Amino acid sequence: MLEVKNVTKKYGKTLACDDVSFVLDTGSVTVLLGPNGAGKSTIMKSIIGLLKYDGEILIDGYPNKTEDARRILGYIPEMPALYPNLTVSEHMEFLARAYKLKDYKDDIEKLLARFELADKKKKFGDELSKGMQQKLNICLGLLPKPQVMLLDEPMIGLDPHAIKQLKDTIMEMREEGRTMLISTHIIDSVDMMWDRTVIMQNGKVKANVTKAELDEMGKTLEELFFEVTEGVSAEDLTYTEVPEEETPQPKKRGLFK
Repeated sequence: MLEVKNVTKKYGKTLACDDVSFVLDTGSVTVLLGPNGAGKSTIMKSIIGLLKYDGEILIDGYPNKTEDARRILGYIPEMPALYPNLTVSEHMEFLARAYKLKDYKDDIEKLLARFELADKKKKFGDELSKGMQQKLNICLGLLPKPQVMLLDEPMIGLDPHAIKQLKDTIMEMREEGRTMLISTHIIDSVDMMWDRTVIMQNGKVKANVTKAELDEMGKTLEELFFEVTEGVSAEDLTYTEVPEEETPQPKKRGLFK
């Protein structure tokens, strides 16, 4: 469903991603692990089409920057990017209209209720706490029901209830056959809910294994992570072979009356 082939990205002389390749199977949850500065966010932004890079990225066979790919690709960024002059309800309405969604009103109500934002509908983006902004960020990403979802550090800033709701949602999406890539450096936040892990360090893929393969090795995800990122060779741990403009702000509060 998602193929990343030999992707390299430089920031000046800094090599952020160095010949990164991996494949995500349809209906699976893949966790992208690595210490700070490993290149996780860079590869996520490359997949979503926010960065220029060398290499190839395909979504269900379509180049990732094409309209066909964008229709089925969703993204929940690490940092919420909300409009201060739109309310919670207007954010959801704006996104639904942008995606030309149909019969979306009930979906909006269910998402806001699930993430405890139903009583915050009239709050403006700049009136929300950091945690509430992240929950709205998640609701916006989930509303179009993308077939491929990228989640970049999605649990940072969430309270325990919201974390549980997000985990439950991820598992439900997997049961529906949707594909997810979750980037994080907090191993405990994704343990027991993944099918494959890709571990990066210094811009390179150091390990690429399924949960079943890791179980056969008799290792935990945490043990594998520290072995790989502390300098142990990952050759025997790699099982998969892989042959912005600023948005103008509304001049006055409120758009949809």
